[in-house]
Amino acid sequence: MSTVIWVAVVVVAVVAIVAVGYLVLQQQRRHRLRDRFGPEYERTVQERENRRDAEQELIAREQRFGSLDIRALDAGTREIYTKKWMEVQERFVDAPGFAVTEADHLVTSVMAERGYPTEDFEQRLSDLSVAHGRTLDHYRQAHEISTRAAHKEASTEELRQAMVHYRALFEELLAAPGNSANGDADPRRTETAAPDARRAESAEPETTNDAERASRRDPQGR
Repeated sequence: MSTVIWVAVVVVAVVAIVAVGYLVLQQQRRHRLRDRFGPEYERTVQERENRRDAEQELIAREQRFGSLDIRALDAGTREIYTKKWMEVQERFVDAPGFAVTEADHLVTSVMAERGYPTEDFEQRLSDLSVAHGRTLDHYRQAHEISTRAAHKEASTEELRQAMVHYRALFEELLAAPGNSANGDADPRRTETAAPDARRAESAEPETTNDAERASRRDPQGR
């Protein structure tokens, strides 16, 4: 076999190895992004023109998240917020619309306390998706109901569901350590039960994963 043929064989082999290595790295990256962002991965893929653009956006979110000073809350601060949530729950019985608005502000306040920028809602979603992708849809639904409630367009049952959705992210923000990835949040849930507010109980939205199971209790903590 001539030298030219040997060189061609070597070049083809190297190209094949590089191609296989690239595919392996691409699959590993895809698996990592799916694991970190949970349902937000597929949502982003559906919203973008192709999977490559979606993954590049998720990587950009990770890089931005890494530049933020996300920090855990100390025990005293967690206790204060837990008491505030209980107060909001108690007000839900007599003023559900007002309570939902308060819940929205309280979640935003906890985000700010932990170091998340809170000026723009879409940016909040983007930043939260890195560490709370499995709970983020709760926040979207709660915010949508809260917006309609401000115009008196949400039913009492929808308002109750909004409280359940807000609580899912609220508890995770209180418990999760700073700069954690999805799934790394403290599995313990802050107990925010409000026995006197149990009259607001109704049907609960179905949930399927660990972060969402925290929300299967109603706004009164049952």
